Amino acid sequence: MRAINWIAPLSLSAVMLLAGCMQIPMHAPQPSVENLAKLRRADPPPGKVEIGRFSLDPSQPEGMDRSVSVRGSTVTSPVKDSMAQYLGEALRVELQSAGLLDPQANTIISGTLLDSTLNGPIGTGNASLTARFVVKRSEAVQYDRTLHVDSTWDSPFVGAIAIPEAARQYEGLYRKLIGMLLDDESFIKSLAAR
Repeated sequence: MRAINWIAPLSLSAVMLLAGCMQIPMHAPQPSVENLAKLRRADPPPGKVEIGRFSLDPSQPEGMDRSVSVRGSTVTSPVKDSMAQYLGEALRVELQSAGLLDPQANTIISGTLLDSTLNGPIGTGNASLTARFVVKRSEAVQYDRTLHVDSTWDSPFVGAIAIPEAARQYEGLYRKLIGMLLDDESFIKSLAAR
């Protein structure tokens, strides 16, 4: 009888995973070795910066900021239940790891989430992320650009494999988008110490 007591919930969880219907929180943003290397070899060297407001574009539905769905499961942000603020936090931890954050800095980076999609049908999954980044120094705009990244992957029939992989691919887009930002020479120049 005891075996049945723990097998039943386990079986229910397995069925839910196969069918979807789960909430999957993304991991807390972590700095990457690749992005740290980009910041350390940047020329000209970036000065101190502060992270400003990261928000959803007002023309987009509010639900886009709260989650993305794949096969009935929901991928959510651990940062104030906001995908836009997750992006801001992901950038913040990268800059902090390079020793570039300063709450008193007069160079401020803000962002707007413009698009966030995740699709995991049987066959090929795809996800995309688009955001606008703005750098201001003493209220003067130094940089203003929209960047877009996407990803495709094999998406198998079995939900227990496909759903976590889709969530992993989607989460990886945030690091990829920040990597693209750090590769932009105009962005790096906008952070140069003056």
